[in-house]
Amino acid sequence: MSDFTWTELDERAVKLAKVLSADAVEKAGSGHPGSPVSLAPIAYTLYQHFMKHDPKDPQWEGRDRFILSGGHASLTQYVQLYFSGYDLTLDDLKKFRTMGTRTPGHPEYGLTEGIEMTTGPLGQGLASSVGFAMAQRYQRNLLDPEAPAGTSPFDHKVWVICGEGDVEEGVSSEAASLAGGQKLGNLTVIFDANHIQIEGDTNLTFSEDVLKRFEAQGWYTDEVSFVQPDGSYKEDTEALAAALHKAEQVTDRPHFIKVNTLIAWPTPGKTNDESSHGSKLGAEAVAGLKKVLGYDPEVAFPTDEEALAHAREVADRGAEAHKAWNEKFEAWRAANPDKAALFDRMAAGELPADFDKAIDELEAGITAGASVATRKASGAALNAIAAVMPELWGGSADLGGSNNTTIKGAPSFLPAEYATKTWPNVSEGGRVLHFGVRELAMGAITNGMILGSHTRPFNGTFFMFSDYERPAVRLAALMNIPNLYVWTHDSVAVGEDGPTHQPVENLASMRAIPNLEVVRPADEFETAEAYRYTFKRESTAPVAMILTRQNVPTLAETIEKAKDGVKHGAYVLVDTEGTPDVILMASGSEVQHAVEAAKTLAGEGVKARVVSVPSMEWFEQQSAEYKESVLPAAVQARVSVEAGLALSWYKYLGSYGKAVSIESFGLQGGGSENMVALGITAEHVAEEAKASIAAVKAAR
Repeated sequence: MSDFTWTELDERAVKLAKVLSADAVEKAGSGHPGSPVSLAPIAYTLYQHFMKHDPKDPQWEGRDRFILSGGHASLTQYVQLYFSGYDLTLDDLKKFRTMGTRTPGHPEYGLTEGIEMTTGPLGQGLASSVGFAMAQRYQRNLLDPEAPAGTSPFDHKVWVICGEGDVEEGVSSEAASLAGGQKLGNLTVIFDANHIQIEGDTNLTFSEDVLKRFEAQGWYTDEVSFVQPDGSYKEDTEALAAALHKAEQVTDRPHFIKVNTLIAWPTPGKTNDESSHGSKLGAEAVAGLKKVLGYDPEVAFPTDEEALAHAREVADRGAEAHKAWNEKFEAWRAANPDKAALFDRMAAGELPADFDKAIDELEAGITAGASVATRKASGAALNAIAAVMPELWGGSADLGGSNNTTIKGAPSFLPAEYATKTWPNVSEGGRVLHFGVRELAMGAITNGMILGSHTRPFNGTFFMFSDYERPAVRLAALMNIPNLYVWTHDSVAVGEDGPTHQPVENLASMRAIPNLEVVRPADEFETAEAYRYTFKRESTAPVAMILTRQNVPTLAETIEKAKDGVKHGAYVLVDTEGTPDVILMASGSEVQHAVEAAKTLAGEGVKARVVSVPSMEWFEQQSAEYKESVLPAAVQARVSVEAGLALSWYKYLGSYGKAVSIESFGLQGGGSENMVALGITAEHVAEEAKASIAAVKAAR
């Protein structure tokens, strides 16, 4: 790289980064010092010479995105944020891994300026970076499609540092496979190959040729070694910079640059040793490191004001880049007023003016008594929204037709050469996503899409296989980002595919994730309203839409009441005069059975209130007064009806309630046969209602 320079001040800054990383872990008493020590020159080179960023405006639209996939090495990034002049101080480094810190053990999105996503579970950062890169391409094609490559204000790059653990995890391989086919030339991954993990040398478990793997997946690859042929060690930043510059010339493939390093170099007794990976180095080793690097071993958290001032010049370069970008951005705004208005709305997180109209028109075509699967109703709702919301895009894990996740008439998000007979309409700005059979990567990639753009992706699979996606779902909930999961085939009513495909525990399992809002609508009208509120609510928590394979009747009661009721999470669907004798609570396809049971009970002189519960999470957000109005404490006879574990319902059932549920795996029969055999019927609901009433009376 002709303009790359490496001065004595750069060398001093890297040495300071190593010492500060070692001291921070030592003070905390725990952490992962080895990688931050040896990664210091790599991260410094990126932040100083390659990344486009403005420390004074961490959310600058034109910035490059950096993801530290190996989140345990968080000090690698914290030190560079401190060096670059972000709002992170030396005192913050001293508070590493402490309560209330801005420098936690693993980077946390929304907590620290300059952190683009929460990383920690290995492989998730690398996989999500593919989503960052895809979203950059989609948003750029949405807002500035005619600009020549590299000239748009919406062009930026995605940089990643990962380690062996990241590429060992299967999610990274899934995502890398997809990234190669997408030809994501805006993505560069630096692989820190230090050959060490907690149990020792990675040859124990990881002897493959990683470069050949990524090459086979369609990536550009290269290798730099700080370990010299004669066994000596040189942190050759010039070679690294040359490799990165060479990679930047390749625009039709993502880039994977392997750098051979020695963990914790040059710490005496700890270099290339697994003990430096996940434990503090120890006072003796830290003192030895400081001596080697020219620091007083007695001084913790030393300073080098001259080196720090030199590093902080990156902020001036960032400000200049930001100024130039502003000029380009304003020229784009002036030339594209309609696109600029779209960008402003997207960036503000606002819905299009005709959003409600799109849902209203959809609902106008819904008739009571119609028999429609909620997965089909979901597809209709997504397409109605897509017609007015161009930032909405999505697809599924090879189940588009089953999940009803295809935006009709829209091109697929693919390079032209990958058009197929079934999917001939492709575009690099297409709205239809094809993830292949890769649920885990799909969840991580869509997380990255949300974090890396102002777009709104959704993804789908069978509900049974949400388990494959779960780690990424948990991260979305932790980061509080509005991912949207379309999970269909939601119960034993899947039928003949058998127990492997029949979710039983999944509803309870997903409801157990904090901040994940699980929604299971009863019919097509509730489904439309569930989508309306998913996009209109103030919360940015992720939503899981749980949908049927089988047809369910559209209830006259939901057409009358769901428009106000669904957004409350639970609402009175069928009521009685005076105080009810029993409350029947149900979600999804089982609401129909509760309604039918109420009619049966009425014929026997029993007053039953039916409460539809599309979302427990939304219901729990309501006021105490509203919840009491729906589930009055005085009515202790209660029945829950759901084709899955009853675990979620006990908080509403009380001491005398009865659960109509499924507490075993599914069966091999047809869907309706399975439901009957497992007791999910109106008759069973009515029986349990009477049993609950009897239990209440017996206790008095």
